[in-house]
Amino acid sequence: MKPLRLRIEDQDDLNVVSAHLQDAVTAVGDFAFEPKRRRFACVVNRFAWEAEGTARLGPRRHFRVRAGLHFDDVLAVRSQNIRQDAKDAIVSLLAVRFEPSATPEDPAGTITLDFAGGGTIALDVECLEGHLTDITGPWETRHKPAHDLDA
Repeated sequence: MKPLRLRIEDQDDLNVVSAHLQDAVTAVGDFAFEPKRRRFACVVNRFAWEAEGTARLGPRRHFRVRAGLHFDDVLAVRSQNIRQDAKDAIVSLLAVRFEPSATPEDPAGTITLDFAGGGTIALDVECLEGHLTDITGPWETRHKPAHDLDA
């Protein structure tokens, strides 16, 4: 399994990154906003969906990878239903989405990280700019994330 190094510059890039980050887990304390650098960053343990069912790795083997995610040109960060004081609390990322500004020519907008249980982190950005980079090799996990689609 090759390490991911993905650049985020548009909605299509973000959709690919969001798919790779589905079911990533992290501690609340692993989120960081650096206002002077205008950067929001976090480290996550992402589920390696790209390895699922591959003959080389085995159809019943599942993997996670430690990855860094960051967004640049961040003007403000807001969170909802995430306890900032619970630094060791684990959250599970469901999706990352982008809502552009109302003006079509303006590259600004809001990036939203949606978490299981209804938590969100919203990033007001000047433009869509970021990276997802694997920082460790894969390790095996017994659990494959599952979602109740009827809920």
